[in-house]
Amino acid sequence: MSENRNAYIAAIIYAFVIGLSFMFVKVTLTVASPIDILAHRFTFAFIGIVIIMVMTKNKLIMNMQDLLKILPLAILYPIAFFTFQVLGLAKISSSEAGIIQATIPIFTLALAGLLLKEKATRGQLVSVSLSVLGVIYLLMMNGANTTIGNVIGSGFILLSAIATSLYNIFARGLTKKYSLLALTYVMTLCGFVIFNGMALGSHMMNGTLNEFFKPLTHAHFVFAILYLGILSSLGTSYLSNYALSKLEASKMSVFSNFATLITILAGVLFLQEDFHLYHLIGGIMIIIGVIGTNYFGRKNVEQVR
Repeated sequence: MSENRNAYIAAIIYAFVIGLSFMFVKVTLTVASPIDILAHRFTFAFIGIVIIMVMTKNKLIMNMQDLLKILPLAILYPIAFFTFQVLGLAKISSSEAGIIQATIPIFTLALAGLLLKEKATRGQLVSVSLSVLGVIYLLMMNGANTTIGNVIGSGFILLSAIATSLYNIFARGLTKKYSLLALTYVMTLCGFVIFNGMALGSHMMNGTLNEFFKPLTHAHFVFAILYLGILSSLGTSYLSNYALSKLEASKMSVFSNFATLITILAGVLFLQEDFHLYHLIGGIMIIIGVIGTNYFGRKNVEQVR
């Protein structure tokens, strides 16, 4: 019971940090490009994990075979997830992104059925359908009321949700084999190397290397990137790995709904983002669908027992 309680506390903190991260990404986008943001973000995250390992005197013993096993997980999270997230947030509001991100439990259920052969109940299928309709409704309303950029942005956020769902499925097995610190270190290292390689390579080719460091002269950018690097990238990697080592992937994915609420409130209160009636309708459809999916899932487990 104590382990489960700690896992749920970790999942709640994870959801809170992720929920606010959308707002901080929007802040950084005012002074830097998406790829530069990711590079700076994971530079601070990597510095953070190195300091932690030095302070704890943790010696990471890992061979190439271990790295190859963890690499696919790192490609999903943080690389694919954060890449699609920042590209999406460059096109749509953080509130819209948060609503679409609530589809993570739906994708988790669908992918678990496809990859793990887990069967869904009739109630779960109805709930999934409701959430899917909610996403389609949001996409249609975005397309009808704004530019095609919003549809593209929504598509990127959907891809980030799919990446997270795949991560939720595959991470559970690895968290039982490797230490949380080892997983977090490898995932952060991959983000640091890949994003910095892409950003610096692009600037060197274009002769604009000085522009890579220019955002660091802005105090609000530095504050936001510290939050994104230390708390959102490094902190959430550790918290999610810990929670997934104790909880099923479907239970962990439910906490994305709490993150959605935090994201919407932060966007409206601090960024003065517009929140229309169709956002509310689509969001309610998605969240009711997610709650139904997990309710009927637990009910089915109880019947089997």
